[in-house]
Amino acid sequence: TSNKRTLRTLFRPIALAPPVTPETSPSQKKLLAYRRGKEQQEMINQLRIDRACEVCYLTMDETDKGDAAPPVTELPSTVDMKILSFQADYFFLKKRVQSNPLIPIQQQWLRSMLAMVPQSLMEGRDRELLTEDLLKEIVRDYETSMQRCVLRRALIKPDIQEPDQLEDEAPLPLLPLGLDFSSTWRNSYIKAKNQIISTLHILHPTMRNLLDFGYTAFFNFLVVDFSNSRLKGPIFCKSLKTDATLSCSKAEEEIMSTWYQRVIGLFSQSEALDGVKLDQLEPFYNCVAVLMSNQLKELLQRTTEVFVQLFDPEDRSRLPLFKMDLTFDENRMEFYPSLQDLEEAILFIVDCIGQTLQNVQTVHAWLTGGTATLDAELPAHTVQWAKSTLKKSITDNLEGPKEHFKGYVESYGWLVDGTAEERINRFLAEQPSFDECT
Repeated sequence: TSNKRTLRTLFRPIALAPPVTPETSPSQKKLLAYRRGKEQQEMINQLRIDRACEVCYLTMDETDKGDAAPPVTELPSTVDMKILSFQADYFFLKKRVQSNPLIPIQQQWLRSMLAMVPQSLMEGRDRELLTEDLLKEIVRDYETSMQRCVLRRALIKPDIQEPDQLEDEAPLPLLPLGLDFSSTWRNSYIKAKNQIISTLHILHPTMRNLLDFGYTAFFNFLVVDFSNSRLKGPIFCKSLKTDATLSCSKAEEEIMSTWYQRVIGLFSQSEALDGVKLDQLEPFYNCVAVLMSNQLKELLQRTTEVFVQLFDPEDRSRLPLFKMDLTFDENRMEFYPSLQDLEEAILFIVDCIGQTLQNVQTVHAWLTGGTATLDAELPAHTVQWAKSTLKKSITDNLEGPKEHFKGYVESYGWLVDGTAEERINRFLAEQPSFDECT
């Protein structure tokens, strides 16, 4: 009843295949069957095009429907209708994909990006505005990239020209060359997991008990602790070395009588080796030795770090005090002990810590009567760091005593270096009169 033209009125009516007369020859039957199959395929394609155009028309806005079916005088060809249908399907699906919500960018990512900006660029009156613009640009680029990525993963763009040219951006980055991510990882993961369970003895329950013993014994323990040395007043260098030696010896005895005895008692029980096969005993005990070695090394390293922190030039509240005498002997003024002796006494503490707990038997050696010992030696880089840090700190802290000594030499050095005696002898040799003397 309406004169408005719709999409369905644009298509030609479906034509049925002509009837086949029974008087045709076999060759004619083959040709007619081929023609009938071709026409049926065209009919199916036509029905698909009708349905796609109808869906496209229904999803358009009211303002766009006027342009969807312009008045035409010629019916479009089948190829053109297929292209239009393909484009309509793509635009429809693209619109649906783009309308889905995106995962917002995490605030932690934005804070990490701002942390990478140099501090000099974060200062100034316009800092907040620039920071806000920067964050907006990052969020905008993130949303654009996410939208493009989602669209390209969901749809394959046909070879068509879009009016808004939104798909002209550079292609997404490809995977690195030479890397194959197509193989599955589950089989290799299960194989590696089973191998770890069978050979990594650190997962054994006995190792957990061993870890508990070490944590209980060492978490608040130091081989040498001079943190309260400043409260005791000035000390001599020899006293410092003696105290350190006694402290290390006492700490070693305490560790051997508590922690080591608990470890030996643990492995003296038959339950400690539950589930360990005979051919795995040696690697099992090797794992025990490595674990015990790491615990002892961590204790010695932590003690060394705490001792080095006492000489921190920025925090002198715990800096030890040393007694230094200013002596005069053989016409020389000097400190006793010398500044070099003081430095050697302080560095001696590091060596004393490193020599502690170096003869601890392994569990396997203790059980079998062997002589193997745990590797509890401090790493070379730790010793080097401690000594270099202490030397620099000692040099900085001795600037005051050096200036004090220099002041004595400048003020009174002429009295002891022979200058005063030479002046007196010269004065007496002149034999001045009483008036000249007065």
